[in-house]
Amino acid sequence: MAAASVHPERTIAELRELAALTSDERGAQRVAWTPTWAQARAWFRAKLDELPVQVEQDEAGNLWATLAGDAPQALVMGSHLDSVPDGGWLDGCLGVLAGLEVLRRISAQYQGRPPVTVRLVDWADEEGARFGRSLFGSSAVAGRLNVAWVSRLVDTKGVRLVDAVREFGVAVETAEQATRQIAHARAYLELHIEQGPVLESLGLPLGAVIGCYGIERHQVIFNGVAAHAGGFPMHLRHDAFLSAARFALAVREIAKRHGGVGTNGRVRNAPDIPTAVAGECAITLDMRHIDPQRLQTMLTEARAASEQIAGEEGTTVSWRTIYQSPPQPFDPTLIEMCDAAIREVNVGRSHRLPSGPGHDAIEMAWAGVPTAMMFVQSVRGLSHNREEDTRAEHLVLAVRAFDRLAEKVIAWLAGDQRAAGAATS
Repeated sequence: MAAASVHPERTIAELRELAALTSDERGAQRVAWTPTWAQARAWFRAKLDELPVQVEQDEAGNLWATLAGDAPQALVMGSHLDSVPDGGWLDGCLGVLAGLEVLRRISAQYQGRPPVTVRLVDWADEEGARFGRSLFGSSAVAGRLNVAWVSRLVDTKGVRLVDAVREFGVAVETAEQATRQIAHARAYLELHIEQGPVLESLGLPLGAVIGCYGIERHQVIFNGVAAHAGGFPMHLRHDAFLSAARFALAVREIAKRHGGVGTNGRVRNAPDIPTAVAGECAITLDMRHIDPQRLQTMLTEARAASEQIAGEEGTTVSWRTIYQSPPQPFDPTLIEMCDAAIREVNVGRSHRLPSGPGHDAIEMAWAGVPTAMMFVQSVRGLSHNREEDTRAEHLVLAVRAFDRLAEKVIAWLAGDQRAAGAATS
């Protein structure tokens, strides 16, 4: 069988094309459940029309392309086209478009019929940028979408998530029917930018991911007394915002003390005007750690800090859970294959590291699908802003290494252990 090749330069060109289509002067604007996201998906579907694949949107809004193989057992590759507001040109979409290029190579090499089924998925709303609930589509496929939670979510304009997704053919109450999509999944692979500085600090372009940090995401709501900014002396105020500000500083110290990360990414005051003391302040809390016990200790200390601060400031505090995900290790066999693929294209050099950011891969691992991720270096570790970048030569290596990994997994799933054996040699 004649070997076919991937063309990483085409992936880079398509990434640029997508950025030009769906970005403005502030960065990428492919927020899920918006017209710009729909435009990105229509562009992507046009690319898929050039391949002998079946395309469908599932009950949770995920977009699947299936190249049927001789066996139903499936290799799934995936990532997401959606972005944060004012995002970068690579986050999420790199994995989708690299997967597209690998799918092209597989289709050409096996004349449209590989030994196992190969699937590419664009997950719906990985970022959670609009409603604060990340990994919407992949968690539904994993059977971990809490309908009661997500049904309460609203965006900053008061639009309910259940109404926004309905415009895209998704009903929250039936979204978990999408679990059928992984009935035959035997491996899941995802390529992503690192979104951190580790690989750059080591002078390495690529790394094999050993697993994802656990995540605790909550909305913490402080309630005080709204008052005129000029009429109330400082010592008589019950300022909800000051309670939240002190809480954010406490979160920083808790995260530092336990070697994890803590972020307060969104703050909303009511009334939200310059001339009033805030009567209510809702602040998001995102805590992450690779160790489950330390993560729970961080959360316990954050709750205690919020209650202590509220008492001292004369306010009250309540918590609402947005998202929870325990630390999740990836599959040892696939990690070995990933590491081997990297070393083959990078002259024997690789590095294994955990992922601080959450990814759709964690939901696939949680669902019991053997999972691996590959990271490519991020310039200055930056992501979630328009300055996000990766050197072109590193993108080329990433697509080539990801392709090698996919081929190793196909051989492994097809039962050709000798062909796959190079992964652990």
